[in-house]
Amino acid sequence: MAEPSVSPAPSSSDSSENLQEESFISSFIAEVVKSPLNIFLVIVIAILVYKIFRSKTQEDLPVQEHKELPKIRKDFTVEELKKYDGRGTDGRILVAVNGSVYDVTRGSRFYGPDGPYAAFGGRDASRGLATFSVVPGKDEYDDLSDLNTTEMNSILEWEEQFKERYDYVGKLLKPGEAPTNYSDEEDEGSQQESDVKSKED
Repeated sequence: MAEPSVSPAPSSSDSSENLQEESFISSFIAEVVKSPLNIFLVIVIAILVYKIFRSKTQEDLPVQEHKELPKIRKDFTVEELKKYDGRGTDGRILVAVNGSVYDVTRGSRFYGPDGPYAAFGGRDASRGLATFSVVPGKDEYDDLSDLNTTEMNSILEWEEQFKERYDYVGKLLKPGEAPTNYSDEEDEGSQQESDVKSKED
């Protein structure tokens, strides 16, 4: 007949280590819960750790390369602007802010069809930026005359950011307004430069 196996009794040193570990964890949790400041700090630390690990995993993802599109210089009506929402064959995205049109193609992850601000692609984003609303704007020209001073100041701040980050393309035309012929301006500019050089000689 086989003798029943008896498991060895835990040694007193093992049980004291387990007890110390449990008491350390419980005292740590009790200390954190005592103060709202400690709870806040634990939350902040958890968020920071999450962001650090998240950013490292995002760095591993392949970066989408955007082909460099030729610069354009042209004025647009609201209807013409709609064609440049990132869904065209070249993927160009134009956004109007305060009457100026900018090429935001390099920001396609924001303004492209799948971006968080896709509603602004191929449209006048002024009202949405002023009112912090990410919904498609009006389908006709918006003169923004009903916006208050704070909202207009917000548009001006956004316009400065667009000027710094993106290429200026042209104006958003009011109904009946004639577009500027930019090729004439460039020709005049080069003609003026050659006139200045000839005067210097």
